[in-house]
Amino acid sequence: MSDWLEATFTLHRPRALAALTRVFRDIDVAEEAFADACLKALTVWPEDGAPRDPLAWLLTTARNSGLDHVRKSQRRAAILSRHVEEFQPMPAETPDPDEMRDDVLRLLFICCHPELDRRDQIAIALRVVLGLSVDEIAGGFLVRPRTMEQRITRAKKKIASNPVAFETPSPAERGARLGEVSVMVYLMFSEGWSTSAGPKQIKLTLCEEAIRLARLLAALFPAMGEQAALLSLLLFQHARRRARIDAEGKLVALDDQDRRLWDRAEIAEATGLLQKAQRTGHHGAYIIQAAIAATHAHAESVGDTDWALIESHYAALYSLQPTPVVRLNQIAAQARLHGPHHALKAMEPLAQDLSTYRWFHAMRGGLLQETGDHDAAITAFETVMALGPTALERVAITEKIEISQESLRKV
Repeated sequence: MSDWLEATFTLHRPRALAALTRVFRDIDVAEEAFADACLKALTVWPEDGAPRDPLAWLLTTARNSGLDHVRKSQRRAAILSRHVEEFQPMPAETPDPDEMRDDVLRLLFICCHPELDRRDQIAIALRVVLGLSVDEIAGGFLVRPRTMEQRITRAKKKIASNPVAFETPSPAERGARLGEVSVMVYLMFSEGWSTSAGPKQIKLTLCEEAIRLARLLAALFPAMGEQAALLSLLLFQHARRRARIDAEGKLVALDDQDRRLWDRAEIAEATGLLQKAQRTGHHGAYIIQAAIAATHAHAESVGDTDWALIESHYAALYSLQPTPVVRLNQIAAQARLHGPHHALKAMEPLAQDLSTYRWFHAMRGGLLQETGDHDAAITAFETVMALGPTALERVAITEKIEISQESLRKV
């Protein structure tokens, strides 16, 4: 598949799946119909040329495929007894907040139905809206793929069996599900910013879609500081996109990025949103994370970064979300303040919980390099390689291994 086709399918998948789910009121039918449309596009577009409106083409083709599938399936015969509405024009960028007309946001609220366990909500949103594979999602949850497949199947059945699952949620229901929907938007951006698999490290279309949805949430809930903070956080991150990959296509660590390439307009917007969020008096996780991102964004250089402030922010975040990953990030900040030996010691209690988390081993390898323990560093980096890094991460880790091997040869 060409890069353009992959990018096009990735860009339009969230809106297409959301519109198809609205029409067929069945997530499985929507997924199968969209997959059929993409397969047909792989054959038709290279020969006939890309359509003027790829999304409209995919929607029309998927709708026809879905209707054919429904007609042939006795199991889904009940769907035919319902009114299958015609496709309406795609919604405008700023929907009517009272009607919740944005299909993607509506689908996220469906995935966050209160009948589902929160882990199931996240899993089904990652599968349906983002199109991640079961293996990729299972890796993020640190469970076996078969376990995750069963969880997603169970969640779909629960949604399908609920008679009101596909209705537009009431204002009270929106508020109740808001936290979970915000998590989905954050995860959508994270998957775009650092893809879990494939040759690309960044999928900007996913990042931009997440930012669009974050803007919608901020508009729908203007008094909620966490919504402004979520948008702020995403913009702070997105502002660094041009500096994150160098001219040779290699990953550039934050310390080594050319800060002149950072988008100062987005940083300014993000700063204003963070200040707005802080004025609400809320003290949620997104406000803290946005404050961490702001500290990096406003430092003129690595040497000017206020690591003590960042460490204190992570301590506050850990009090709200006492997870191993948050603790690992706090230790990374402590390494800047107290050195690699302190950080390595602090990481020891996390070893079991994060045994399959490649960033744990990558960080440990880097700290071991700093201490001069290159044999142990190589072992840590080899563990990263065994945990399925992306292509660009593999290149970066290979270079680190070569540095340690060269240091050992000089001894």
